[in-house]
Amino acid sequence: MLWLYSAMMLALPALAQDSQQDKLAELQAQLKERQQRLAANQASAEELQKALQRSEEEIGRTARQLQTTKNNLAENQKEQADLQQQQQELTQAIIQQQDALASQLKSAFMSGNYDYAKLFFYQEEASKFERILTYYQYINNARQQEISKFRNNVESLKTVNLQLEQKGKELAKLLSQQESQQAQLLARQSDRKQTLAKLNNSIASDEAQVAALQASEKALLQTIEEANRRAAAQQQVELKGLGTLKGKLIQPAAGTVRRLFGQRRQGQVRWKGIVIEGSEGSSVKSVSQGRVLYADWLRGFGLVTIIDHGDGYMSVYGHNQALLKQAGDDVRQGDTIALLGQSGGQSYPNLYFEIRHKGKALNPTSWLDL
Repeated sequence: MLWLYSAMMLALPALAQDSQQDKLAELQAQLKERQQRLAANQASAEELQKALQRSEEEIGRTARQLQTTKNNLAENQKEQADLQQQQQELTQAIIQQQDALASQLKSAFMSGNYDYAKLFFYQEEASKFERILTYYQYINNARQQEISKFRNNVESLKTVNLQLEQKGKELAKLLSQQESQQAQLLARQSDRKQTLAKLNNSIASDEAQVAALQASEKALLQTIEEANRRAAAQQQVELKGLGTLKGKLIQPAAGTVRRLFGQRRQGQVRWKGIVIEGSEGSSVKSVSQGRVLYADWLRGFGLVTIIDHGDGYMSVYGHNQALLKQAGDDVRQGDTIALLGQSGGQSYPNLYFEIRHKGKALNPTSWLDL
C-alpha cells in the first residue's frame, strides 16, 4: 500500500500541470476567439459606416433634387398667378373695347343722314361741311385705334392662354416628380435607419464609442488642414475673418440651441461645438461671408460644409440632410448653404456647429447673436 500511495503522490504534480495546461489552452482559445470576434466586429463597423455614408449621400442628393423641384413649383405657381392676372386684365379690356366700339358705331349710325354732295355744292353750308368732315375723321381715327387695340389684346389673350396651358402641364409634371422624389427619400431614410441601428449595436461599448468619436474628430481636423492648404493655394478674394464680429454672427439655423461646448461627451472626449435642434429640411445659413472649403460626407459629421472666413477663422456645419453649395463657392452672410438633417448617424434632426481659429475650437455661443 505504501508503494501505491507514493506513486499517487508522485503523479499529482503531473496531473496538476496537465490541468493547468488545459486551462491555459482553453483560455488562449477563448482569447483568440474573442480577438477574432472583435476583428470581425470592427470590420462590420467599417462596412456599416460605408453603408451609412452611401445612404446619407443618396438622401442628400434626393433631398437636393426635391428642394430644386419645390423651388420650381413655387416659381411655376407664381408665373401662373401672373398669367391669370394678365388674362383677367386682357379679358376686361376686351369687354370694355367691345362696348366702346359698339357705342362708336351706334353714334356714327345715328349721325349718318348727311348728304355730302349737297353740302359740297351749297357753299353757304361749306363751314358746316368742314366741321362735320373733321368730326367724322376724328371718330374714324378713334375707332381704328380701338380696333387695333382690340386685335392686339385678343392676340395677347391667346398667347397668355397658351402659356397658362403650358404652365399647367409643367406643374403636373413637377408634382409627379415631387411625389416620386418624396417616395425615394422615404425609402432611403428607412434604409438608413436600419443601417444606423446595426452600426449602433456594433459600437455599443463605451470604449468603442470613444474610439469612434476620436476617429471622427481626427478626420475633421485632417479635413480642415487639407482644405486650408488648398484654399491658400487658390485664394483670390480677400477674406477678413471674424475677429470684429464676436457676438454679432447670425444663428445658422432656426431651433433650440444646446450650449454643449466644453461639456464631457464620452470618456475624455468633450464637445467642440453646439447643437441646434430644428426641423428636417429647414435652411442652414452661413454665419458670415466666406468661401466653401469643403462640402461632402465626413465620418461622424455626415454631410458637412466647412467655410473659410479668412484670418484663420472657419465655421463647420454638420449633420445636414443635403448640401447646396460646393467647394470653391463664395457665400454671403445669410446665404442658405445646406438643409438641416440627421446625417452622421444622428437619431433626430439637428445642426452641429463649430467655429475654429487656426484649428482651435472656440465657444460658438460667444460669437453668435443668440
